[in-house]
Amino acid sequence: MFKLLFVLGVAYLAYRVFPARVFDLAVRMQRRHSGLARKEIQVGDHRIAYLEGGHGAPLLLLHGFGAEKDHWTQIAQFLTPNYRVIAPDLPGFGESSRLESATYNLDAQLERIAGFTQALGLAHFHLGGNSMGGYFAAMYAARAPEQVLSLWLLAPAGVAEAEESELLRLVNRGDNLLILDSEDKAKRLVHLLFTKPPFVPEGFAAVWRKRAMAVREFSAKIFGELFVNPVMLDERLPGLPTPALIVWGDDDRLLHVSGAAKLKAMLPNAELRVMPCMGHCPMLERPRETAADFLNFQGKGLP
Repeated sequence: MFKLLFVLGVAYLAYRVFPARVFDLAVRMQRRHSGLARKEIQVGDHRIAYLEGGHGAPLLLLHGFGAEKDHWTQIAQFLTPNYRVIAPDLPGFGESSRLESATYNLDAQLERIAGFTQALGLAHFHLGGNSMGGYFAAMYAARAPEQVLSLWLLAPAGVAEAEESELLRLVNRGDNLLILDSEDKAKRLVHLLFTKPPFVPEGFAAVWRKRAMAVREFSAKIFGELFVNPVMLDERLPGLPTPALIVWGDDDRLLHVSGAAKLKAMLPNAELRVMPCMGHCPMLERPRETAADFLNFQGKGLP
């Protein structure tokens, strides 16, 4: 008992004194638990960090705006027994390179995603994404349908006729919570993201807020190039035959759930799952249930 208390005491002290180091250690432990390893690869001018692990057909997962590869780490534990999961930090985000001289609009990012798949030798793969990542995934499938075996779209951005969400109303008033320039904005964003936020120790949350605020100027650059005059899904997606699972939370305050039915109408081979009491990031809020829906869509079950 004394040894256990001593270990717990040392761990708590380390957390209090070195929260960033303990945060990074916790992230590495979660990756290991999910069967993922961190890797890097050069794609054009960008160095891309990514997670990879598992067995089976490739499943490429793309994160949302201001997010990063580890937003898929927890759900990956349910996917790696059946899929070779690959989750990159998209160029301009996370640990991947940020180049002031580069452009990060839709087509530039799709070109980089194509380069990433070629560098990894991915001729055919399943493709998923959340929010901005879902937008990229859908647009990539429209660009290269011969490569994409299926789509997994979790509340993707870019549905033109969706009702205005709470976030978009704030953005239109000049209060963009995606550009984190204060502790208050970061806390307000978390409040919008989740119906029931996953538990995160305050020390870890503070590390995340600090890191997000450190790249706010570059985030503003990407947001402007990508979303000020965006290409909408409605322009490229209608009639795309790729099998697709659309997932949306009924309490999504970043992108209104009305976009779900609009998106399904564009895709002739799509299934729709509206998750009750769910916010914008199902893979973070209820990872097991979200994975089960995808595996059932693929004719598989939870391991």
